[in-house]
Amino acid sequence: MKGMVFTTFLEMVEEKFSVRMVDYMIETSDLPSGGSYTTVGTYGHGELIQLVVRLSEKSGIPVSDLVRTFGEYLFGQLVEMHPEFLKTAPTVFDMLKSVDKYIHVEVRKLYADAELPGFEYEMPLPGTLILTYRSSRPFADLAEGLLIGCARHYGENIRMEREDLTDGGTAAKFTLTKED
Repeated sequence: MKGMVFTTFLEMVEEKFSVRMVDYMIETSDLPSGGSYTTVGTYGHGELIQLVVRLSEKSGIPVSDLVRTFGEYLFGQLVEMHPEFLKTAPTVFDMLKSVDKYIHVEVRKLYADAELPGFEYEMPLPGTLILTYRSSRPFADLAEGLLIGCARHYGENIRMEREDLTDGGTAAKFTLTKED
C-alpha cells in the first residue's frame, strides 16, 4: 500500500485520539518498516491492519468501525490533495463511476506500482447504483467509509446497503440509492 494511506491514518489517529496513541500503536506492533512511513513509499497492508488492531485494543472501538471512520477521513484528505478528481463529477454517482476510468488512471501516473482495487458498476434503476468492490486486500470497510465520505462531501442523501461477497472483506457489493 502507498505510504500516503499510512501517513493519513496516523494523522487521523493523532487528530482524533492523541500523539501518544500513535506512539503506542507503533511501539506495540511488529512493523517491518519500524513505523516510519513516507507518502511515496510502499508498505505491506498487514502493517496497517496491525496498527488498526492496536488502536482497537486500546480504544475499545471495533476494528471495522475504525476502518470505516478512516475511509471517511481519507476521502476528505483525497479531496484536499486532489480536488481535480472531482471537477468533472457533479454528483456522487458521477464521481464513483469515474474511479476506475479516471481516478485510478491518474493514480497510476503518480504511483506506477500502486495496487488498486477494482470496481464494477450497474445502474438497474434511476437513482440506484450498484458498486462491486474487489481487492486482494481485506478493506471492504475502508471502501464503505470512502463511500460515506463521498456522499457527505457532495451533501447527497444516499441510502447504502452492503452485501459481503467474501468472508475476508476482499469483495463487497454496495447498493446506493438516492433519497430525497
